[in-house]
Amino acid sequence: MLNKIVPTVAEALKDVRDGSVVMIGGFGAVGQPNALIEGIIEQGAGDLTIVANNAGSGRVGLARLMELGRVRRVICSFPRQAGSTVFEGLFARGAIELEVVPQGTLAERIRAAGAGVGAFFTPTSFGTELAEGKEVRELDGRMQVLEFALHADIALIECWQADRWGNLTYRGSGRNFNPVMASAARLTIAQAQQVVALGAIAPDAVVTPGLFVDRIVEVADGGPVF
Repeated sequence: MLNKIVPTVAEALKDVRDGSVVMIGGFGAVGQPNALIEGIIEQGAGDLTIVANNAGSGRVGLARLMELGRVRRVICSFPRQAGSTVFEGLFARGAIELEVVPQGTLAERIRAAGAGVGAFFTPTSFGTELAEGKEVRELDGRMQVLEFALHADIALIECWQADRWGNLTYRGSGRNFNPVMASAARLTIAQAQQVVALGAIAPDAVVTPGLFVDRIVEVADGGPVF
């Protein structure tokens, strides 16, 4: 019987290794898989490359992971935001690497990885420092920059509902980066607010098919089981 539900966060994260490229879903705090991030802190993996929309806030979650020295590189669109003091301090000391990617380009690089598209051209960033060293062509009368697909070893995502086959739904703006990241990693782990019976999710309501999901851990209001 196909069942992708695992009982604990630790079991879900057992294959995260030092040096992994890890995608973390969410838009700021919305749709962010906080229990899975805390699970990596407990699990101990380091030298990580993190792909996310932003570089954390305060001293919890992703910011805490960086503060503990476990992140070598961050690929994101918004490294600075209210409360991003941990990242700013690390970057100022040269203790962490940064690749800034425009938000639409970041989403498309991730989507391309899931779709099997190796690279694409976009006018975004042309004429800026972000385009330095990249191939540029004129297409349809516009100068465009070559961007490559962005793959990951692990995707950590958050969803609203999941069934045991791995079919996922999202709630409101919690959808954001989560679906594209689910398709772009070799191993996708979903933190679900609700695990429902097989068949409870209508086929046309499925946003992420179970094909892209490897493990699910339920994190209800009472908090995760580590």
